[in-house]
Amino acid sequence: MAPSLDRRELLRIGALAALPWAAARAAENPIRLPAKVRLGLLGLEGHFSEAVNAVRDYPAIEIVALETLSDEQERRASGIPELATATRYRDYRRLLDAEDLDAVCVCDQNWRRAESVAACLERGIPTAAEKPIAVSVQQLEAVEQAAARTKTPLTMLLIMRYLPEFVAMKEIVASGAIGDPIQLSGQKSYKLGNRPEWMKDRRTFGGTIPYIGCHVVDLLSFITGRDMTHASGFHANVGAPQIREMENTCAISYRLDNGGTADIRLDYLRPQAAPTHGDDRIRIAGTKGVIEYQQGKVTLADGDGPPREITERPQTRTLLPDFLDAVFNGGSPMLTQQELFRVSRIVLRTRDAVDAGELVKI
Repeated sequence: MAPSLDRRELLRIGALAALPWAAARAAENPIRLPAKVRLGLLGLEGHFSEAVNAVRDYPAIEIVALETLSDEQERRASGIPELATATRYRDYRRLLDAEDLDAVCVCDQNWRRAESVAACLERGIPTAAEKPIAVSVQQLEAVEQAAARTKTPLTMLLIMRYLPEFVAMKEIVASGAIGDPIQLSGQKSYKLGNRPEWMKDRRTFGGTIPYIGCHVVDLLSFITGRDMTHASGFHANVGAPQIREMENTCAISYRLDNGGTADIRLDYLRPQAAPTHGDDRIRIAGTKGVIEYQQGKVTLADGDGPPREITERPQTRTLLPDFLDAVFNGGSPMLTQQELFRVSRIVLRTRDAVDAGELVKI
């Protein structure tokens, strides 16, 4: 008797048949998914819109089950059409036991994420997790072990590396236009706004460095191909007692694997009247030139005249469809498991180094 195939294996076989499911969408983007991808969504924190937008862009994806962690989240979900038909749960374990899922997107609170991600991996469900994937090195190691043991596909919502501006910067650096990158700088500055209670407690939040620093660490590494080997810095909450243990200012220094240096600035000090919620900046200085990103603009100074804006943008995917394409069609996504675990380790080790006031080898 032939061995039986579970639903996910059948979907992979169906995907390989490459039957056209939406001619117009396929013309715009080469991703081909099975006739239906049943997606579960655990929580509505952080970048849960990555899952909602994927449903809007790809008719093959459907959010069939949703864990709402509070009445407020339930009210939020009620206003999102893509969640209208999803079966509601208040406990992710009941959701995972009851639903036949092809993939899951974990967007719960930071303190619980390592637990829920490991539970999904143990069930063999391809998993996209909000960042940080863990709030301690010990939790991170548990997730790494679950991923290695189960061989279940896993990604993390480091969505910024998929933006065309940063892919363009990566291509320019790879071309050798600025030489060897030896001084890297990054910034994320946000409006503080009203923060939920779980973000005000270090035990449940994990710290500002893992929470938003992971984006900058990932971008600097993604664009340049360089790794960070040593870390030190400072962080604090200054002048914002209402957010208690949540740091509103962070300054980090790194040594790079090529002997160069990097610095990262993180804050929740952007004025409320500013035109955008965030102010992201990236500067890569090499032995032959400098490339910078600020407010959507990429500027290159490479010795061939004055600095000039780079307006060409490569065609890129978004993270979740790219991950699902790799799951069902094979190949490697733009963000690999090795990369997400390295970024996670860097930011957790950095936070611990800053807490201890030490220079540490990562």
